[in-house]
Amino acid sequence: MVSRRRHDERPIRRRGPTREPKRRILIVCEGEKTERGYFKDFQREVRNPGVHVEVASETGEPLQVVEIAVRLKKKAEGEARSQHDDNLRWDDVWGVVDVDEHAKLDEAQQLALKNDIDLAISNPCFELWALLHFQKQRAHVERGKAQAVLRRHLPGYDKGLDLPKLHPGYGNAVRRAQALDAEAQRQAAPGRNPTTGVYRLTESIRQGGSP
Repeated sequence: MVSRRRHDERPIRRRGPTREPKRRILIVCEGEKTERGYFKDFQREVRNPGVHVEVASETGEPLQVVEIAVRLKKKAEGEARSQHDDNLRWDDVWGVVDVDEHAKLDEAQQLALKNDIDLAISNPCFELWALLHFQKQRAHVERGKAQAVLRRHLPGYDKGLDLPKLHPGYGNAVRRAQALDAEAQRQAAPGRNPTTGVYRLTESIRQGGSP
């Protein structure tokens, strides 16, 4: 993860008197619709002026997500060097992926670690994060079950999330996700089903930097 030091040292005005430094976060998602739509709506909802969030248009399975993230990160670094403008770099680059039955998830995690890419991993799927806005989910759950239960809370849900209906439960979702992480750690099974690291990314956006 890129340290805050570079951001802190970033000149306040490199290219003009009106440009203020913002922490720049790039998100690459596995899902083509649900995740991308959620993060675009979330950044509009929290309106943190200190953070610029961009959701990449490219998607894929976990290893592809990390490969895309690495490529876009390096591209931005190259542009920063060529234009002598550190503001063009991404401060944080995140991949949002599900566990499901992806055979190359371990490979994706290793590549992410090697390239300072953060991963928000949900086990089994991103819908777990949405579900935690409405209820606890401490028992093992499959993707189909998680989606079915979510539809009870969001009757119109069909691969898209209505953020205004989700957001009132955001604080509960963060606390429930943290509790799942803590329980998994106590049982020496980090990342087990059910867990989700999406709250780490949303809190980073909301608070203006890496948690």
